[in-house]
Amino acid sequence: MARYTADQELERARWRGFRRERPELVVTPGVGQESVWDYPRPPRVERVTALVRVDLGGVVLASSARGYRVCETAGPPVYYVPQADVRMEVLQATSGTALCEWKGVATYWTARVGARVVADVGWSYPDPEPAYGAIRDFLAFFPGRVDAAFVGGEAVRPQPGGYYGGWITAGIVGPFKGEPGSEAW
Repeated sequence: MARYTADQELERARWRGFRRERPELVVTPGVGQESVWDYPRPPRVERVTALVRVDLGGVVLASSARGYRVCETAGPPVYYVPQADVRMEVLQATSGTALCEWKGVATYWTARVGARVVADVGWSYPDPEPAYGAIRDFLAFFPGRVDAAFVGGEAVRPQPGGYYGGWITAGIVGPFKGEPGSEAW
């Protein structure tokens, strides 16, 4: 069975070949900071030992020191946690999917905490490309769709724009993809 439909293969090729432009005003990182403009394309997967936590509706939805982060040019890192460290009983896979030209087809998840329902609160890759096998079935969460998200105790800010799921900490400088005018990044 083919991994992708013909339309998905065309979409992957289009995004992989998309000519990216570096903005004029890239922030120079300070001591202990990273620039998202030093991250690679295709993205890199890195082990994370800092505690990653996601809170929703008074519940710790995810808490793990066994995660990964994916770093890609222009975007803040996206943090992935193993399902064993996620309250899976409050999540339900949806029929929605998204295509990443590098990682593959993602499945979205909806959270139900009490009467609160948050559609597409996160995503996972059940069958990622081999280079991203480490994050197979790990979950990533949109920090802008939860009550709070933390890395090593630091509250994160969501990546601008709502489409991407990057986590901005004090250790990351941009500008970040998703801001107005960043469509060509």
